[in-house]
Amino acid sequence: MTDPIADYLTRLRNAISAKHRVVEVPASNLKKEITKILFDKGYILNYKFVEDGPQGTIKIALKYDTVNKVNAIKSLQRVSTPGLRKYTGYKDMPRVINGLGIAIISTSKGVMTDKEAAEQKIGGEVLCYVY
Repeated sequence: MTDPIADYLTRLRNAISAKHRVVEVPASNLKKEITKILFDKGYILNYKFVEDGPQGTIKIALKYDTVNKVNAIKSLQRVSTPGLRKYTGYKDMPRVINGLGIAIISTSKGVMTDKEAAEQKIGGEVLCYVY
């Protein structure tokens, strides 16, 4: 596997389209940080880090609307890839759906959303868009 973040996003996307309640993904520190951001912003219901084996897994409980059975995540889009990295400064932060979605940025001070990075005036690598 050459792009673990794309694999993480694809597993989430596939679980959403299959209407699964829980999805398991292999753990890494970057994936844990992305999961924490998704939970803090209300895109997932809950998560749990399971330490089994050398790598461990992340169990993610997906969030659905109870009436319409629609998921909270409409789209997960990978931006920066191993073949083409996308970087941005704090002045040129991307706006996802005119501010309704979030861009997850990997900065020198950790993984954060586009709004948090702009507040702290730091740029970084644009990992993905979520809305």
